[in-house]
Amino acid sequence: MTSNPDIFYAKVLLFGEYSIMCGSMALTIPYTHYKGELSFINEDKYTDYEFAIRSNRQLREFYEFTDNLAGEGKLPCNLNLDQFRADLDAGLYFESTIPQGYGVGSSGAVVAAIYQKYCPDYLKHDSDMSTGQLIRLKDIFSQFEVFFHGVSSGMDPLNCYIRRPLLIRSKEEINPVGIPREFSKNGGIFLINSHKTGKTEPLVNWFFDKCKSGEFMDFVKETMIKTTNACIENLISGNITRFFPNLKVLSEYTIQKLSRMVPEEFHDHWWNGIGTGLYNLKLCGSGGGGFILGFSEYLEESRDYFRNHGVEIIPISKFLG
Repeated sequence: MTSNPDIFYAKVLLFGEYSIMCGSMALTIPYTHYKGELSFINEDKYTDYEFAIRSNRQLREFYEFTDNLAGEGKLPCNLNLDQFRADLDAGLYFESTIPQGYGVGSSGAVVAAIYQKYCPDYLKHDSDMSTGQLIRLKDIFSQFEVFFHGVSSGMDPLNCYIRRPLLIRSKEEINPVGIPREFSKNGGIFLINSHKTGKTEPLVNWFFDKCKSGEFMDFVKETMIKTTNACIENLISGNITRFFPNLKVLSEYTIQKLSRMVPEEFHDHWWNGIGTGLYNLKLCGSGGGGFILGFSEYLEESRDYFRNHGVEIIPISKFLG
């Protein structure tokens, strides 16, 4: 995807938000429109200086987090913390176009970049990585990304690091996967910018609190997980006959059961897609703002609908049919 191994792309979690934490499958893809890399603030660097300062400050906080883990003997991998601190003093920051709080892996890219630069025995990302290596990386990344979100599956940084679509069947089975594009002649996958940031940690905490209810947990197991898994299986097998009906169910239960995660100004658009069959919307990441993910068999008609309502969609993949 790129000859520069120091560049890390954004990601889009197509399926598995929230449900992955309860045992569902998940499917995630790299999104090359946004990317980031570690850099240094200096007089020859022309960038957003205030952004660079904020990034340096955040990386210092992340350094303190990893240093504390090391002091407690809980660091998940070897890190050269002395070099990390020296680079921070020299102006290290993460130069990035990945929007923060939008569900496309801004923190995941940071974690992947730090791991590669400061872990002396880091696992190189290539097409020959074993399932065991992918799981090992996922476990490392999940412990690092806790700093940003309070809880993490490790999938965001893993996808940013691997740069390939990944299918997570279970905690013990992760594989690169191909997604057929010969799927729907006039369809595609798109993003909608809600123009507001989302906060992952409070929404995740809310979800886990809800899971303490037996009734809600039954819904998660019997509907949320089963429908998510079905959508993933349908998509990677190219089964359009089953995919969109299952996606409609997924979209409908999201607005019914997880409406808190859907920005209020998009509720009507969400229901319109369910009612008309023109498109279906779902969460992109934790929700609450950021991007909203859409699938449609009629991409241009969907674009026209949203444009007529003052909303622009961003196609990320067109089906070839």
